Amino acid sequence: MSKPKGEALAGWFDGRVGLFKMGKANLRKVFPDHWSFLIGEIALYTFVIIILTGVYLTLFFEPAMNEVVYHGRYEPLNGIRMSQAFETTMDISFDVRGGLLMRQIHHWAAVLFIASMIAHMMRTFFNGVFRKPREINWLSGAGLLILGMFDGFMGYSLPDDLLSGTGLRFMEGAMLSVPIVGTYLSFFFFGGEFPGTIVISRLFTLHVLLIPGIMLGLLALHMILLVYHKHTHEPGPGKKNMNIVGPPLWPVYVAKSGGFFFLVFGVTTLMAGIAQINPIWMYGPYRPDQVSTDAQPDWYMGYSEGLIRLMPGWEINLWGHTLVLGVFIPLVVFPMVLLAIWLYPFLEAWITGDKREHHLNQRPRNAPTRTAFGAAWIALYTVLLIGGGNDLFATHFHLSINAITWAGRIGFFAVPLVVFAITRRVCLGLQRRDRDKVLHGRETGVIQRLPHGEYIEVHEPLSPGERYTLTAYEQYEPLELPPSVDGAGVERKLTRKERLRARLSQFYFGDGGQIAKPTAEEYREHQESPHH
Repeated sequence: MSKPKGEALAGWFDGRVGLFKMGKANLRKVFPDHWSFLIGEIALYTFVIIILTGVYLTLFFEPAMNEVVYHGRYEPLNGIRMSQAFETTMDISFDVRGGLLMRQIHHWAAVLFIASMIAHMMRTFFNGVFRKPREINWLSGAGLLILGMFDGFMGYSLPDDLLSGTGLRFMEGAMLSVPIVGTYLSFFFFGGEFPGTIVISRLFTLHVLLIPGIMLGLLALHMILLVYHKHTHEPGPGKKNMNIVGPPLWPVYVAKSGGFFFLVFGVTTLMAGIAQINPIWMYGPYRPDQVSTDAQPDWYMGYSEGLIRLMPGWEINLWGHTLVLGVFIPLVVFPMVLLAIWLYPFLEAWITGDKREHHLNQRPRNAPTRTAFGAAWIALYTVLLIGGGNDLFATHFHLSINAITWAGRIGFFAVPLVVFAITRRVCLGLQRRDRDKVLHGRETGVIQRLPHGEYIEVHEPLSPGERYTLTAYEQYEPLELPPSVDGAGVERKLTRKERLRARLSQFYFGDGGQIAKPTAEEYREHQESPHH
């Protein structure tokens, strides 16, 4: 009896690439189950949606800047001169079947892609997932985020409408502010004076070919390392640093993940169908002598706009040249805001000196200083976003735009410090509460009177699993500087680097940096006390 065609084909592949053995090894791979792990999947699935819709749009878009006269279905722009890029985008919106829906799905997916990547990055940050051996995965994710931000910027510049053209003019001004080489950078990018005649075709090549290709490579690296290192999991009973607890890839995780993909696609399509985004016909084609009055970038580039708007318009003359510090300083700070969070894992590794592997997530409260740093970074990003939309906040809330700008300038320095201090105190308070719950148990609300007249509240002891979850983490001991004089009476020479590391270690893990978790002796002693 002959085998079915599908089985015969599978057998043919198995004889050449070891399909069955490879499948058996990988389909039973365990994936931990927690809602926060789905954030990364949203980023992956929106990237797939971007690729699918982008291929469709590429079939109809013409990235050319030669001038044409529009004669299409949108009557208000009939007879208006515009670039071919703008004309084909109008045709996609009004003449191609499903074109406007595809454009909006593409744009909404890009917005969600960046949002989910930042949320995924902060989840991994607060859980300490970046620790050894996942530093390369952290950096690959950071690379995906910065490439996604710039690819999104190039994508909404392609239609050559008045809004995106204003954004390109903004970028040209940033290039020109670079001392010595600014004009060369601008001429190289635009092929001459702004806006030139080739910038759209260059952006198109970067947007659909170069950057997505690099992103696919980084994504492949990201996923390979995820499979190789296994997934981290949340602390709990039976969960340890060197094991993985969760359902298998097949059939449980595949079914759940596949359904989640269609859910993400459906929600994105629903948003595209009911919420308008980037209506280029309302802005009209780009002209260098006009500026869109409500020019706002997509939210993920808003903090760069905020840096420009909050920075005073400083200029200095040096050796016969004008340095526009009001633009150049924000241009320098722009990458530093991202590098502060991306390079933090290496700072923490240097302070702790921990060379071990970590596969168990940390609860944010159990790393108060790191959690406070992440919260301060989010606060800084939010201040800059508000600064980037200061005109909208002024008109919507009937406030002075100057007052908002000055509040943003002060907030740039003050808000992260305040948020850092508050978050750290909250984490320490939560640590103290966990310690009390482990020692005293859970409050029941039942009041009991003791024989000698004292009233106490009865506490219900936690289960062994709950106690394990609250105490299954390791606390670092702060570094102590050695005595200034060694045993032979010779003065020790300590470098500034060693002193700085010791001070930071005391700040992180000293008395004010963490609450000591209860020891087994403290727990037994408390259980034997007469009031328990």
